Amino acid sequence: MNAMTPRERFKAIMNFQPFDRLPVVEWCMWWDETTDRWGHDGLADDLRGRDLQRHFGLDIWVQTGIGMGPVPNVTIIEPVIRTMDEYVALVAGGLYPPNDQAVDPAHWQPYLGPQAAGDIVLWMTLDGPFWWPRILLGDQEMLLIYYDDPELMHRIIADMTAYHLRTVDEAVKIVKPDFMTWAEDFSYKHGPLIGRDLFDEFSAPYYRAVSDRLHEYDIPCIVDTDGNPTIAVPWFVDCGVDGLLPWEARAGCDVAAVRKQFPKLLMIGGYDKTVMSRGERAIRAEFERLLPTARTGGFIISCDHQTPPDVSLEDFRLYVRLFHEYAKAAAS
Repeated sequence: MNAMTPRERFKAIMNFQPFDRLPVVEWCMWWDETTDRWGHDGLADDLRGRDLQRHFGLDIWVQTGIGMGPVPNVTIIEPVIRTMDEYVALVAGGLYPPNDQAVDPAHWQPYLGPQAAGDIVLWMTLDGPFWWPRILLGDQEMLLIYYDDPELMHRIIADMTAYHLRTVDEAVKIVKPDFMTWAEDFSYKHGPLIGRDLFDEFSAPYYRAVSDRLHEYDIPCIVDTDGNPTIAVPWFVDCGVDGLLPWEARAGCDVAAVRKQFPKLLMIGGYDKTVMSRGERAIRAEFERLLPTARTGGFIISCDHQTPPDVSLEDFRLYVRLFHEYAKAAAS
C-alpha cells in the first residue's frame, strides 16, 4: 500500500478501512514537567509543541475548540457559582458569547491549508455536560447539585447545548474538523462518577442533540474521559457517541474486551504510560498487548494520557522507534 497522509491514515482507521500503518501520535501534548526534563536531558530549547512532534517523527494532530466566555476564579475545587441567581448573572456577563466572538475565522485559518493537504488531523473540543457544570460548581458541589438543585443543573446544561449547537453550525462554515472530543473526565479508577439514572436525565439529552448535529456534518464524536468508563460505554453509544479515549490501563481498561463487546466503537489511547520508562522489553510487551485490537481497525494506539516526567528523552526516543515498528505491524 502507498504511504498515506496523516489525515488519510486517520480517516481510514476510524472507518475500519485498510491503512498503511497506525498513526504514531501523542494525542495529548506533553506535560511541561516532561519537556523540562527533556531539556535537562539535552533537548534543544526551541523544540516544543508541534516542532517537537515533527522532531520525533510523529503524525501531527491539532486540537482546537470552541470555548465559553471568561469564568472568574476557576479552581474546579471551589464553586464559581452556587445559586441560580449567580448563574444568571454570569450568563448576563457574557458566559455564552455571540457567534462572531465564539468562532473567529482568523483562529481557524492557519489550519485550512495543512488540513486540506492531509498534513494534519484537525480536531475540535467542546466542554461536555459533566465537565462544564463541574467548572462552574466545583467538584463536590456539582455532585450535590444534581440532587439539591436539579433546576440549576438542567439550566446550565440546556444553555450549553444551545450554545454548542449554534457555534458548531458557525464553525463548519469555515472548516470541518476530522473529529471532535468532549472534555469530560467523567470516570475514575472504578467507573463513572455518576450513575445511569443521572446520566440519562442530565447528560443523555445533550449528547443526543449535539451528536446528531455533528453527524449531519459527518464529524465523528468522541468522549475524553479519564479513568475506567467501560460500564458506561452503552450509555454513550445509546446517545450517538462514536468513541472514547484514552482508556487508562492502570484504571483497569481492557481495549480488547471492549472491542469484543462493541466492535464498531472508536478508541484512542490504551498504552500504559507507566511502562515507558522501563526499557525495551516492557515497551514491546505493551505494544504486543494492544496490537491485535489495533489490527481490527477503529483503534489508534497512543499513550493513555500524557507522557509522564519520569520518562527520559532517551526512553521516549526508544518508545517512538518501537512505536513506528508496531505501527507498521498493525497494518500487516
